[in-house]
Amino acid sequence: MIRSQNKIKVETNSSSMSDLVFLLLIFFMITSTLISPNAVKLLLPESNSKTMARETVTVYIDENHNFFVDNDVPIAVDELESFIRTSIGTEVDDACVTLRADKNVPVQDVVQVIDAVNSINASTGAKHKVILATSPKQ
Repeated sequence: MIRSQNKIKVETNSSSMSDLVFLLLIFFMITSTLISPNAVKLLLPESNSKTMARETVTVYIDENHNFFVDNDVPIAVDELESFIRTSIGTEVDDACVTLRADKNVPVQDVVQVIDAVNSINASTGAKHKVILATSPKQ
C-alpha cells in the first residue's frame, strides 16, 4: 500500500477573530452608555398596564413643573403647543405623544399637554394621541 507523504491539514487561526470580537464588545459597551433614552430624570407613576405604542414625540415634566420636548432644555407652557407641532411635523396624521411626567406632578400639568395636543388636532384635523408613560408595579 502506498501512502502519501503530504497530508493536507485544515486549520484556521482564530486569534485575530477573538481580538475583533473583543474590540466590538468594547465599542458597543461604550456607545450604549452614551445613549440616554430618558434624559430627564423622573420617578414615573406605577401601573400594571402594558400598552405599547410607536413613539413620535416625548414630553417630559419634572418634579419642578418644568416642561421638556425631546431634549434637556426647559420650555414655557405657552410654547408647548408650537414645540410639539414642530416635533411631530406635517406628514404624520396619527402621532403618539408620550408623556413622561414625574409621579408628583399635579394633574393640571398633564392636562396642559393633553390640551396642547388636542389643539393641534383641532387645527390640523389630525388624530394625535397622548400616552402616559409609567413604570411597572413592584
